[in-house]
Amino acid sequence: MSETTKKGRETVAPEKAKLVNDLVELMDKYPIIGVVNLQNLPARQLTDMRAQLRGKIVLFMTKKKLIKIALERSEKKGIRELEKYLKGMPAILLTDNNPFALFSLLKKRRSNAPIKGGQTTPKDIMVTAGPTGFAPGPVIGELGSFKIKAGIEGGKVIIKEDRLVAKEGEVVNDKLAGLLTRLGIEPMEIGLALTAVYENGEILPAKILDIDEKAFEANVRLAASEAFNLAIFAAVPSKDTADALIAKAHREARAVAKEAKVLTSDNVGELLAQAEAEAASVESKTNA
Repeated sequence: MSETTKKGRETVAPEKAKLVNDLVELMDKYPIIGVVNLQNLPARQLTDMRAQLRGKIVLFMTKKKLIKIALERSEKKGIRELEKYLKGMPAILLTDNNPFALFSLLKKRRSNAPIKGGQTTPKDIMVTAGPTGFAPGPVIGELGSFKIKAGIEGGKVIIKEDRLVAKEGEVVNDKLAGLLTRLGIEPMEIGLALTAVYENGEILPAKILDIDEKAFEANVRLAASEAFNLAIFAAVPSKDTADALIAKAHREARAVAKEAKVLTSDNVGELLAQAEAEAASVESKTNA
């Protein structure tokens, strides 16, 4: 039976104490500690995920209460703040990977799935306007019961306007779940849902870690290009701009020499050709 120590720290029954101690040791060992929500994750998918991540990530599963006690006992600064992110059926991830790489790794292994009656939606569910595969019939009434405007076009039911049918955090009933499944809308995601990560005393929520890699790469390329152009404009020498600056200086020096008619090994041919052309022009005008 659990007790409370004089310092206010809760203790656990002897058979659970080893679990807590093992988790504390792991949290003190690994630099990156994440919290995942295993709710709605089928046992088979969980087994597959553990096999795929073996050697990359340690997944520690136990009761939420024991995880909280372990977080309280860890000596890492600020790690107790992870308690706020123990949602649903939480588990702890431990790894050496950086938080963004960890989030990306887990995200790539997630897949969409239909929602079932009684489940809580993880995000807003929108039924978008457009054609459906339904023939005219009772389905129009079903759509109307959720205030989804529908009509008939080309012998098929069409949805006329976008309609938000469930907000994030709401419980979906059987009727709506069935309709969404028939519409091919799969708002659920099967996989390890990372809620937050601890690193060096800071807590990084999932929304911060969820970045568009392609957009991020494009922004980095744009920033590098703009920085390069600015450095060239300001004549700031570096290993990246040296060749371009020398080439620019050469072009400008050659243009000045040409304008001032200063003979050099680079422009002698060009200036002689120009002089010859001018002489020919003068001669033609004189003869005329």
